[in-house]
Amino acid sequence: MKFKDSIIFDYICIVVGSFIVALSLNFFLVPNKIAPGGVSGIATITYYLWKFPVGVTMLIINIPLFIFGIKLKGGQFGIRTFIAAVLLSLFTDLVKVSPLTRDPILSAIYGGVLMGIGLGMVFRANATTGGTDLFAAIIHSHWPIIGVNWVMFLIDFLVVLVAGIVFGPSEALYALVCLFLTAKVIDMVQEGINSSKAFFVISDHAEEIADRILKDMDRGATILNGTGAYTRLSKNVILCVISRREVVRLKEIINEMDPNAFVLVTDVREVMGEGF
Repeated sequence: MKFKDSIIFDYICIVVGSFIVALSLNFFLVPNKIAPGGVSGIATITYYLWKFPVGVTMLIINIPLFIFGIKLKGGQFGIRTFIAAVLLSLFTDLVKVSPLTRDPILSAIYGGVLMGIGLGMVFRANATTGGTDLFAAIIHSHWPIIGVNWVMFLIDFLVVLVAGIVFGPSEALYALVCLFLTAKVIDMVQEGINSSKAFFVISDHAEEIADRILKDMDRGATILNGTGAYTRLSKNVILCVISRREVVRLKEIINEMDPNAFVLVTDVREVMGEGF
């Protein structure tokens, strides 16, 4: 078993990810009144209204959600989520740092990126930091017609709306920027930043092109059987997944072998297997 697939690695990701999320709150978001939805956003609002510690507030909100969530998602997930939620609360209140900037747009950008990195690491370890995703899963389990993503969107929207009322419209807009960046970075961390390209090549010289791919590029390829919708003639279709830096070379090979080939190129968010 590879180390990155081990339980130890998962728990390291949970600890480091929770710490990074706490840094995003303490360095950028909380000092600049940016409430990026969810439990952390609620905790930020209550901190400025009643001076409740952010970490304590997050833990208080997460405890009942955790109790219901562990019944819903199972013990292993529950243990990891409990650890992540407690660590995030402790790190947030105990790690005292000065804000790196008072510029709200910079805080929204860097806070969103840091939070996305931290949450992405926690999610990859099959855990969460508690909060809205657990609440959404509980609601969905009782009313399946209500999608999880819709519940999370509604909660985040309401938190940002309240933040706009409490802090002002500008702070609400900064929170939306932070939310957007967080979601994008989570995807990058979970799926990998080294995205690849998939080529679908329809050609009368499919076997020759596939041979060149194997010999010249040392890449695998799959020949699929297809039929033209109009002509009803059989066509071979090459499927090949390559890295971005190999795109130009593959285009050159296809053009050399069959300038009239029909080529479809699409993004691949994650690739697993030999060569990747």
